[in-house]
Amino acid sequence: MIHYPDLYMMIDGERVSGGARRSHAVLNPANGETLGQLPLADAQDLDRALAAAARGFALWRNSTPQQRAEVLQGAARLMRERSEEIARIAVLEQGKTLAEARMEVGMNVGLFEFYAGECYRLYGRVLVRPAGMRSTVQHEPVGPVAAFAPWNFPIGNPGRKLGAPIAAGCSVILKAAEETPASALAVLQCLLDAGLPPGVAQAVFGVPDEVSRHLLASPVIRKLSFTGSTTVGRHLLGLAAQDFKRTTMELGGHGPVLVFADADLDRTLDTVVAHKYRNAGQVCVSPTRFIVEDSLFEAFRDGFAARASALRVGDGLAPDTQVGPLANPRRVEAIDALIHEAIADGARLDTGGQRIGNRGFFYAPTVLSDVPLSARVMNEEPFGPLALINRFADEAAMIAEANRLPYGLAAYGWTRDAARQKRLAAQLETGMLGLNTTMIGGADAPFGGVKWSGHGHEDGPEGIMACLVTKTVHEG
Repeated sequence: MIHYPDLYMMIDGERVSGGARRSHAVLNPANGETLGQLPLADAQDLDRALAAAARGFALWRNSTPQQRAEVLQGAARLMRERSEEIARIAVLEQGKTLAEARMEVGMNVGLFEFYAGECYRLYGRVLVRPAGMRSTVQHEPVGPVAAFAPWNFPIGNPGRKLGAPIAAGCSVILKAAEETPASALAVLQCLLDAGLPPGVAQAVFGVPDEVSRHLLASPVIRKLSFTGSTTVGRHLLGLAAQDFKRTTMELGGHGPVLVFADADLDRTLDTVVAHKYRNAGQVCVSPTRFIVEDSLFEAFRDGFAARASALRVGDGLAPDTQVGPLANPRRVEAIDALIHEAIADGARLDTGGQRIGNRGFFYAPTVLSDVPLSARVMNEEPFGPLALINRFADEAAMIAEANRLPYGLAAYGWTRDAARQKRLAAQLETGMLGLNTTMIGGADAPFGGVKWSGHGHEDGPEGIMACLVTKTVHEG
């Protein structure tokens, strides 16, 4: 048996639970059983968190770069030491494989170490002025941040939401997903144990609309950072606009993958199939719409389906599992409906298309081909273990299909033609592009999208700059 920790909210350094508060049952996606009961915030809890964030910001904005860096470096060290424990907690409450959870811890370690270095590089500049005058540009922390993180990366998403504001000198109220609270609390605890003053970071949970409305209505909050669906993001943007709060929005995608006839077929398939079914396809940058040049289509489709059908689906803690369960029963119902609607519209089912077993939230890795562009799944992000493979005549048609949707988070291209790679880089409407690779993230690389996939960036220098405001000072 693996111990699942007691659940609580963290407000002003205090673990808050119990009382007459409502609670949310946290489930294990591998068997549907309850892991624990999560206390949900009421209005008084949220007001207390806001007051603590205001005090925390007054303190932390005056911290030195050395102090902020020491906390982030210390948290990274503690995450390394606690890596196995944190990874196993994430598997229990989210379902991904243990190997993926370990990688997620490692990603957070690298991110905190990078942010620690960036604390020393928040430079301003001196402008050229006539003698007797001086003009400087400086950057200051924006203020308390309300940060909302989803369940699909229960370690990495909270790390992004906490790390950047802390590096910039802000305080933060984190509302991580109610499905995966223990992972977020473990990340926050590393920061607190590394010396972060208690009021600088809070963790609350609750009914999402209640929490977001309460926090964003407060003048204490000066910035919103959100990762999640475009629909919810649009709603939160409206709330934030009422008080002109700064926003960073990492929203949905529908990742196009352009595969040309000159691509290395086996290398392409081996790479994209593994990436497609990572985290059971519950990844915002997951490759989903495979846009294949006609002459390669049948070989690509058949090779993809054969590899997908051979994947081992099971409990994420089992050593031979390659694909874990979906994170909750809602995803099973949603993905099943999208698949069977597409088949009814004329799509071909090449493999999968059904739930596995009657215990837990398992769904077979699925491939659909020749999917009509009018099908709902070709226009809405499926967010599950589903690949859509269609044929196109030439490069122009493939680029047009990639750009057809209003989403623009991540795109991929597979070709050995260097000139074509340049054209794809210039013409694809996307925030991130992988050419002959699916590795599009890194602590030093800005992560974000365009169009309906949001605005602003996390990670890289841009992630911290998004938590700063610019002030120009002119002296006569």
